[in-house]
Amino acid sequence: MTIRNPILRGFNPDPSIVRVGNDYYIATSTFEWFPGVQIHHSRDLVHWRLLTRPLMYPSQLDMRGDPDSCGVWASCLTHADGRFWLVYTDVKRYGRASQPGSGGATPRDMHNYLVTCDTIDGQWSDPVQLNSSGFDPSLFHDDDGRKYLVNMLWDHRPGVNRFAGIVLQEYSVAERRLLGARRLIFKGTALGFTEAPHLYKRNGSYYLLTAEGGTGWGHAVTMARSRSIAGPYELHPDTYILSSRHRPNVELQRAGHADMVETQAGETYMVYLCGRPLANRGRCTLGRETAIQPMVWGDDGWLRTTDGQGIPQSEATAPSLPAHEFPAAPTRENFEAGRLPIDFQWLRSPFPDELFTLTARPGFLRLYGRETIGSHFRQSLVARRLQAHCASVATIVDFEPEHFQQAAGLVCYYNAAKYHYLHVSHDDALGKHVRVMSALPDQVESDVFTAPVAISAGQAVELRAEIDFERLYFAYRVGDGDWQWIPQQFDASILSDEASAPGAPNFTGAFVGMACQDLAGTARAADFDWFEYRERPFTVDPR
Repeated sequence: MTIRNPILRGFNPDPSIVRVGNDYYIATSTFEWFPGVQIHHSRDLVHWRLLTRPLMYPSQLDMRGDPDSCGVWASCLTHADGRFWLVYTDVKRYGRASQPGSGGATPRDMHNYLVTCDTIDGQWSDPVQLNSSGFDPSLFHDDDGRKYLVNMLWDHRPGVNRFAGIVLQEYSVAERRLLGARRLIFKGTALGFTEAPHLYKRNGSYYLLTAEGGTGWGHAVTMARSRSIAGPYELHPDTYILSSRHRPNVELQRAGHADMVETQAGETYMVYLCGRPLANRGRCTLGRETAIQPMVWGDDGWLRTTDGQGIPQSEATAPSLPAHEFPAAPTRENFEAGRLPIDFQWLRSPFPDELFTLTARPGFLRLYGRETIGSHFRQSLVARRLQAHCASVATIVDFEPEHFQQAAGLVCYYNAAKYHYLHVSHDDALGKHVRVMSALPDQVESDVFTAPVAISAGQAVELRAEIDFERLYFAYRVGDGDWQWIPQQFDASILSDEASAPGAPNFTGAFVGMACQDLAGTARAADFDWFEYRERPFTVDPR
């Protein structure tokens, strides 16, 4: 078999991989999307399925008020002592200046936690708060039974390197806390932005894997090693063992933030995040994705790619394991199971009953109108990842708004400053109508509307989006009528990390889904009968 990268398509960054027997699991970051942390499962490293999201209770995660692209960063999934261990960061404040040596101070609020579970898809424990000194925590289980936490150290002071290096501290399972003073074990290289540490032990040496260069075009994987866990650590002879920073010709860009796993046969594979930019715009609308490829240990005890070039591979050799495929996901979700399909998430709140229900009207997803689209607190928006450059998306909504403060519809969403929203609303002059509201991060006028189009009251409305790379078209129809196309072509490339105001955090990806607002505070509900997501080949003109 051949691995086709990325293996986890669409917004699935910061991979952490672990093998338990014949099963492989990858945890990826979810940021402001709830429940927290995606865990995918595989038995052959080729085929993967989304299995669970462990952070689902208010005691584990409450992100109400967390800014865009904050929330759950870079979890680390390990297995030891017969249980799974998951450490993660909840970022409460990002700030702006992050460049090394920048003049302004940039305090951040970021808290690191540990949860455990005997089974990967069971009910995970309440969290232990570990520290708040930086992000990207990783737990290392030494062969003598001791455990250590490493994380990057954030230095908020003006004129210094914000990414101050990697710190190490022992963790006591019995006392449920870190012991002793933290120790700075690695300051990073001249590339800077040293983050994403993972520790390993091999042939008596400790290996430290980090990400550097920032999570954009300069991203890279750095390796160092030491005979002592506390250092000093010597750099890999090549310094960076994987990067596409000097190779604009390769498909997988932004390669970095890696983790390693050993197969049953002793082969080493490395997972890492990557991005696939649009050819026309250079923007990664699918966000940061996860890829994997084999690595080899040289006679000098250092890890390298199989060809020694340190370049991410779009196609990679799979291990000699039996193929293990999973059933394909349905293209249409009918909301008949009484629970939200696993591909869907919502924003920030650990109290979904305030936002939506699948039981009030069986066979429908009912969204209660809450705060504005883009709210950081109580927003009724349920969506799934866009995982291909070309896709058709549709839904049908039964919604009778009473006034202009009530709206519901189909949204293509990145964050509060980047979305296109085809919605149904009402005003006194026109009555019930459809229009598109867009939030544009790269234009002088950031919030724009199309002209409203009147539609019949008392009937459900089908809404449709056609996405082809940077092109987005919307359409609607009522009853058995023909599709009516909104005449404008919309820019789908804004649904990306790269379309941004300077200094803003952008670490997620494009979602497509359903939303409902009631700015009068009366919780006017919208009922969605089904949601369809279909990946397809490029279409010159989908209309």
